[in-house]
Amino acid sequence: MTLPRIPDAQALRDLLLNSPAPQACTCSLGACAGWDSLSEARWPAQQMQAVGTLRDPEVSEPTFEEQHPQGTRYESSNAPVAVAFFPYNRCDVWRCTQCARHLMRYTEFGGYYVDHRVRAIAPDLPVLD
Repeated sequence: MTLPRIPDAQALRDLLLNSPAPQACTCSLGACAGWDSLSEARWPAQQMQAVGTLRDPEVSEPTFEEQHPQGTRYESSNAPVAVAFFPYNRCDVWRCTQCARHLMRYTEFGGYYVDHRVRAIAPDLPVLD
């Protein structure tokens, strides 16, 4: 399945603004405010809809550089979504069909492990290019 590309911060903002307002959700995902590890067993695939990707198909190896202009960190719940930077540049965007929340998901690969990471896109979260 080929996902539509979300090329920049404005396109991501437009997607969020033109979607139904998210509702409180009690699914197995939880809050997912700061890149939570979420195994395949906990990912509620039956209620998740892939809506786009932040991955640039022209870039074979996206940067691992992070963007934290306000001194946040990778796991900070208030870290901005920096579309062109890690880990956002490796994400697909999903929508929960039960609560209309949007979530970003990427897979982190180590020498001997695979770690699926999920972060909700909060409506008040800054989105940067």
